[in-house]
Amino acid sequence: MPDSEAVKEGKLFFERVPMETCGFFLKGASALDWGMKNRLARIFNPQSGRTVMLAIDHGYFQGPTTGLERIDLKIVPLAPEADALMLTRGILRTTIPPMYSKPIVMRASGGPSILKELSNEEIAVDIEDAIRMNVSMLAIQVFIGGEYETRSVHNMTRLVDQGLRYGIPVMAVTAVAKEMVRDARYFRLACRICAELGAHVVKTYYVDEGFDTITASCPVPIVMAGGKKLPELEALTMAFNAVREGAAGVDMGRNIFQSDAPLAMIKTIREVVHHNLKPREALKLYQSLKNVKAISINRK
Repeated sequence: MPDSEAVKEGKLFFERVPMETCGFFLKGASALDWGMKNRLARIFNPQSGRTVMLAIDHGYFQGPTTGLERIDLKIVPLAPEADALMLTRGILRTTIPPMYSKPIVMRASGGPSILKELSNEEIAVDIEDAIRMNVSMLAIQVFIGGEYETRSVHNMTRLVDQGLRYGIPVMAVTAVAKEMVRDARYFRLACRICAELGAHVVKTYYVDEGFDTITASCPVPIVMAGGKKLPELEALTMAFNAVREGAAGVDMGRNIFQSDAPLAMIKTIREVVHHNLKPREALKLYQSLKNVKAISINRK
């Protein structure tokens, strides 16, 4: 046992220096528990306040779509460049190396395939399994205006309740119903509903007019969905505009893994999101990185 007489009494109490209360850099997260903040700080860069997620969860309803035929060959080499991977538990267990140390955003909803009504989803992951796999955030689809709108909203609120119990944040993914117009008015509605009912992050699509009103009216961070494959300059411009207009980053899939040079594309997207690289300059960077890769392949 230590000698009590040898223990020195503390002297440096800095009585005149008030203890600093650390705030939190992420919108709407100041009242969350420490564990949730810690998980969010892994996903979102504390310096830029933004994230580049790589979305590869498409197979849960589309199957082996173009670019995702072989996750081990096409996606694993890209993973270190992403701030976080968004995927399903099946792909995480079977294909992502356990040495991968970046945060995981796990798809928690599922049910119908592209052959059926997509809004008819259920929660498809047990919270204990998510804990076993050390995920940093759960993601769930919410179909505002869809046939099964109420079910998808209740799925989200149940998942939020479970996440709060164990310190795991939830990202609501706004899915556009067939009869809804993709405009700022609709996305303001969808994003606000998700945030009001407890989502900690909302993923939504970019619109050319009024996107800043969507981010301004949502009290939690908005992450821009990449959407369909676009020419590289258009995708880079969309990402640049989204973060300039208030998005806390992007969650891109097809515009990265279906690119002619996926590694060059994700590296360029990082520069756009974290360092505000302008679209034309970003395109030049992408082309130079692409050419370096091409030269390397030709030499082999």
